[in-house]
Amino acid sequence: MPMRTPYFVVDETALRHNLEILKDVSERAGCKILLAQKAFSMFSVYPIIRQYLAGTTASGLYEARLGHEHFGGATHVFSPAYRPDEFEELLSYADDFVFNSPAQVRRFGPLAKAAGKSIGLRLNPECSTQEGHAIYDPCSPGSRLGTTLANFDEDILPMLDGLHFHTLCEQGSDALEVTVQAFEEKFGKYLHGMKWLNLGGGHHITRNGYDIDLLVRIVTHLRETYNVEVYLEPGEAVVLNAGFLVSSVLDVMHNGMGIAILDASAACHMPDVLEMPYRPPILNSGEANEKAHTYRLGGPTCLAGDVIGDYSFDQPLHIGDQVVFGDMALYTMVKTNTFNGMGLPSIVWRDASGKETLIKSFGYEDFKTRLS
Repeated sequence: MPMRTPYFVVDETALRHNLEILKDVSERAGCKILLAQKAFSMFSVYPIIRQYLAGTTASGLYEARLGHEHFGGATHVFSPAYRPDEFEELLSYADDFVFNSPAQVRRFGPLAKAAGKSIGLRLNPECSTQEGHAIYDPCSPGSRLGTTLANFDEDILPMLDGLHFHTLCEQGSDALEVTVQAFEEKFGKYLHGMKWLNLGGGHHITRNGYDIDLLVRIVTHLRETYNVEVYLEPGEAVVLNAGFLVSSVLDVMHNGMGIAILDASAACHMPDVLEMPYRPPILNSGEANEKAHTYRLGGPTCLAGDVIGDYSFDQPLHIGDQVVFGDMALYTMVKTNTFNGMGLPSIVWRDASGKETLIKSFGYEDFKTRLS
């Protein structure tokens, strides 16, 4: 029986391809690479990922617990501000705590140290290397993420085991090189005597054309200059191009151009399309007017802006045709929602032999129980 659309597919062969690259980087550079669960939290495949990576990073209590219980290895956590009523439980899951400000270090650092945890401070080198993605730029003016040099408090240095910065988004090692230079100029003197340095995420390591040799040189320089353990915490690079979202055409209409209504929603099933904005690739499609038949693809919600984009195809689209989106493992399943009462896509695993297995399906109760 055909799988009911929409559904996500995560492909083992593509996933392992990425993981092999990351493992090679960690071995060549002598660093540890962690899975950023904020991008991908499909814990059923954690047993595979932990064969290659050293642990996980979390943005709060639930991710930390998930990583601790289902991944193992090192569990790192960062929060812009920790909740006092959750911190004791967090101590039972996480090994390394990164704080966002000196005030957070003074408030929670002694508790973490008393529990035998390693602690660090997130810093803001005030070095923007992104273009067009202000929503994902931690170095943008007025950013709430990380401590600037002007707000750094040297009195907390004896408490710190490490330093952290995260400034990249889908970028190459050339952007990291620029950031590291700025970081060293402002904060390098504080690295001497630290145990570790975390370079955050946003490293597009598994993308074609990424300069891995430069990344290895950067990490090696930091390790040898400051005698620190270096961590990288990519999320996207782990599952880049390893997932798909299979959808179906529900209706075809015309309003100045061809319009196809899908059973997959940008607003509910791939929010980055609207937030970034981001144009997901579609198998066997082209840019608008590149191929013979152009359509604006929209979702089934009442939101006027629930539009995925304009694409062209060799053949006309008809009701029931499948439209398959690529690069759908990252920042999709973790961001899905049930706005308008939309059902959540099922999750399917495609193993190395090509066999597809339903991992999780969702229904009315998943919508209902979130509300009351």
